[in-house]
Amino acid sequence: MGAQERFKSLVDEPAAIAKPAGLYQPCLVVGDFAYVSGHLPVLPDGSLIFGCLGLDLEVEDGKAAARRAGLASLVTLEQALGSLNAIKRVVKLFGMVAATGSFTQHPAVVNGCSELYAEVWGNENGIGVRSALGVASLPAGVAVEIEAVFELS
Repeated sequence: MGAQERFKSLVDEPAAIAKPAGLYQPCLVVGDFAYVSGHLPVLPDGSLIFGCLGLDLEVEDGKAAARRAGLASLVTLEQALGSLNAIKRVVKLFGMVAATGSFTQHPAVVNGCSELYAEVWGNENGIGVRSALGVASLPAGVAVEIEAVFELS
C-alpha cells in the first residue's frame, strides 16, 4: 500500500483546504524537495483548534492539534503534487506550540504530527529530523503550527 492509500485509510475526514492568510505559497517545489509552509490545526468543518498548552490545553489536546495540522499539510501536498506517492521521505518537521513559560512537553505535542507522518510513510521514510519549540502566541490563537520539508521520489 502506497502513501496515498495509507493517508486515505487513516483519515475519516481530512482537514479543510485553507487559503493562505498572507503573502506566501502553501507548498513550493524546488528541485527534489517540497517545502510546506506553516499549517494550522484545521478541523473538517474549517474551524481551528485554539488554546495554550499548560494553560487551557493538556498534552493530549495539543497532540491532537498537531495531528490536525499535519493532516492539513498532507491535504496541501496532495493538492500540489497530485498524490502523496510522489514523496520519497520526510526530511524535516518543525513544530511550534503555543505554551506557557513553564510548559516543557513540546516534543510530546509535536509527536501528534510525527506519528501521522510515520503512519503514512513508515518509520524509515516518515521520520526525519525535527524541532519542537514553545512560543508565546501563534496566528489566530491556535495551539500548534507545523511546517515541513519532504524529498520527492
